[in-house]
Amino acid sequence: MTGSAPSGAAPDEAATGARRPRVLVAERIGESGVSLLREHFEVELASGWDRDELARRIGEFDGILIRSATRLDAELLASASRLRAVGRAGVGVDNVDVEAATKRGIVVANAPESNVVTAAEHTMALLLALARNIPQADASLRAGRWERSRFSGVELYEKTLGVLGFGRIGQLVAARARAFNMHVIAYDPYVAAERYRELGVEQAATPDDVYAVSHFLTLHLPRTPETEGWLNAAALSKCREGVRVLNVARGPLVVDEDLRAALDSGRVAGAALDVFRSEPITDHPLFGYPNVIVTPHLGASTAEATDRAGYQAAEQVVAALSGGVVTSAVNVPAVPAEDLEVLGPYVALCESLGRIAVALAVADGGSVGRIKVDFFGRLAEHDTRLLAIHALLGALAGHTEEEVNAVNAPAIAQDRGIEFVQAKHTAARDYTDMVRVEVTAGGNPLRVAGALIGRRNLPHLIEAWGQRFQLQLEEHVTLFRYRDLPGMLGRVGTAFGAHGVNIISAAVGRLPDDADPGDVQLAAMAITTNAPPPPAVVEEIVSSEGFVAGRSVSLTPPARSRA
Repeated sequence: MTGSAPSGAAPDEAATGARRPRVLVAERIGESGVSLLREHFEVELASGWDRDELARRIGEFDGILIRSATRLDAELLASASRLRAVGRAGVGVDNVDVEAATKRGIVVANAPESNVVTAAEHTMALLLALARNIPQADASLRAGRWERSRFSGVELYEKTLGVLGFGRIGQLVAARARAFNMHVIAYDPYVAAERYRELGVEQAATPDDVYAVSHFLTLHLPRTPETEGWLNAAALSKCREGVRVLNVARGPLVVDEDLRAALDSGRVAGAALDVFRSEPITDHPLFGYPNVIVTPHLGASTAEATDRAGYQAAEQVVAALSGGVVTSAVNVPAVPAEDLEVLGPYVALCESLGRIAVALAVADGGSVGRIKVDFFGRLAEHDTRLLAIHALLGALAGHTEEEVNAVNAPAIAQDRGIEFVQAKHTAARDYTDMVRVEVTAGGNPLRVAGALIGRRNLPHLIEAWGQRFQLQLEEHVTLFRYRDLPGMLGRVGTAFGAHGVNIISAAVGRLPDDADPGDVQLAAMAITTNAPPPPAVVEEIVSSEGFVAGRSVSLTPPARSRA
């Protein structure tokens, strides 16, 4: 069935003939996610489509939202001629050929935050059940036995919980354990020390430090070649006698045979397992152990998590198809949730600076050999990879035969022999935060810089051609370099006015303190207009007395203009 256009759709859409992107919801998700998609796109809900039907029709859609049953392999993606975004309503993307999607410029995003609360709560449920023997006591009583003494448990109060893997779920578990007055010690070399201090958690220098003191040990590690088989005989031998082990992360993290031996020896007093090396599974050697609690991979299984996954995946599809910030893409740098508020407003600025820099750099001839993006001030404290890619996207957009986007921009640059680098500097002159893009063409570097100014974070151009000014960026920007003589700005205004181009704002540059004395005779002006000035007018001005160079730049990405 096809979703009808929402009441909030632009009233002139039909009149202008603009095509709304189409999105296929290939599997059932919560209504909140479907409703969000319908606010922006034409939505079709697949009902019982088999692979042949999907292969036949996938080329009709700009975006697709899936869960775990739909497999988007290279063959299927080859039929998706219009596809620009894949949203996976869940944590993993094992059912998507990410490499094939990346080569086709398709953003693949999942919903990594959808189940973190659910997984943390399930860990706590198993922790309590393990401490108090709840499943065993329940089964015993239902079988007609009253065995209070047999199922006497232990308290969590003032016990030590060891956490291996201190990401989002591990941190949520730690916070909840702290509410039970547990001491928490965690190991994860990829988490800043400040984060441990914020949560009141002891930072372990090695996993052995965790094993030695933990009454309860919970795993929250990713599955990688390095972590597979993490909890093996060697690790268990270093654990405190009588430790209780929990795994709500990934089955292959535990060597089952070694855990079984540790249970038999008494080194491990009990275990709670939600995940297994192969799933589904109903016959496992540990299922018969009275001190082992098992659940069938329920860590993410709540109504709230399912609905949240669909909604978050829908958010990513909306962002990908609308030119927004895709925060959970697996094939472009993702913006951590805590960084999004800071970095989000810089996306448009970075794209604009990339466009302006490359336009000025190639004006004098020569091919682009290097693009460098520098971040200054507090901005440099964040993960700025996505912003750097958007600067690269701005520089390349409209200049390649293939359509460039934030997914394939680095690959296209590499294929073209363009060196792409970024750098960070904690100090910024005159501005709290600043971005500078340097494009080297024909061996000559050219820099432009920008900043966000005011409460509304409005993008401003603050440097070009080595000269400093402050100009709020609009859709159409024209820059001139000229001999510093009276009346030059007036001549430009007169020429633009004669052709019906209205100037919105203008700024005249001044040389920075460290400028090359040889540039003193030249000045620069930047002008924003309500429409792009005709190229012939810009060329006429540049050819007139006193002008050296000029360039008009449109800051609206072509892909967004067509949306």
